[in-house]
Amino acid sequence: MNVRRLIPATAVAGASALVLVSLSACSGASSAADGKESGKLDVVASFYPLQYLAEQIGGDHVAVTTLTKPGVEPHDLELKPRQASQLRRADFVLYLRGVQPAVDEAIKQSGVEHTVDAAKLTTLEAHGTSAGHVDGHDHGHDAGEHAEQEGAADPHVWLDPVKYAEVAKGVGTSLAAADPAHAADYRKNTDALVAKLNGLDTTFQQGLKNTATRTFITTHAAFGYLAERYGLEQEGIAGVDPESEPSPARIKELQTVAAKDGVTTVFFETLASGKTAQTLAKDAGLKTDVLDPIEGITERSRGRDYLAVMESNLAALQKALGAK
Repeated sequence: MNVRRLIPATAVAGASALVLVSLSACSGASSAADGKESGKLDVVASFYPLQYLAEQIGGDHVAVTTLTKPGVEPHDLELKPRQASQLRRADFVLYLRGVQPAVDEAIKQSGVEHTVDAAKLTTLEAHGTSAGHVDGHDHGHDAGEHAEQEGAADPHVWLDPVKYAEVAKGVGTSLAAADPAHAADYRKNTDALVAKLNGLDTTFQQGLKNTATRTFITTHAAFGYLAERYGLEQEGIAGVDPESEPSPARIKELQTVAAKDGVTTVFFETLASGKTAQTLAKDAGLKTDVLDPIEGITERSRGRDYLAVMESNLAALQKALGAK
């Protein structure tokens, strides 16, 4: 089991979305020192979904730095000394604990005053075999538990526009508290972003209302919240860990599911290998396509930002599910 990917309930139950707000320039490579000179609140995001929130809500008053460069798998991130130093100078932190262990450890040592726990801004749920709700707190479970089998908390809340909007509201409130002088603008920007996310939710509801099948197969079982929101059934090839190898029994099971539920397509993602999905699709006579978990934006992404990629995801789902 790949512990970088398969997140135990103990780790993710306290998951908090990381945005480090420090005074730096607005590019991903900017430093805290540059931010202090510009007079902006320096925001360092652990990975793209949090970077997007910080940029959209912070607007002209923040300088956003992301710890995960485009094209890098977020779970594999190892912080460089420069990044750890940048983290310590941050004014505001927004991170998702349990997704990036190296970031989690660095935050413990950073002493940053303003740290936002995104898991506390919404409700995490378990999308493993023993699904249930998780309240964002550590209940003392053994970190060595088999996360999926025990119903591990799923961190991919940004793939549900409604839950992402809940997180956005919390981030806006936290930014306003950290930088009261610009609180009105943060509230205005938050309202604008939430309106866009509500519109996206409506588009998904309408676009997936009538389909030939409700089941989709994906390499990375990152779409549990999305599936639950819109009445779909997600079948992950390898659970929440796209890098692990599925058992022969699981492959046979998926072939049976595909035939029974009229599945046409096996989805793979942009930042992980699609070999397993392609093999399954070939053996079962199915097509392949991309369903992007939006953990990073690259040249391979079907869109330039979160909203654009989500719209591309919707189009891919409509095609695969036979939307009418």
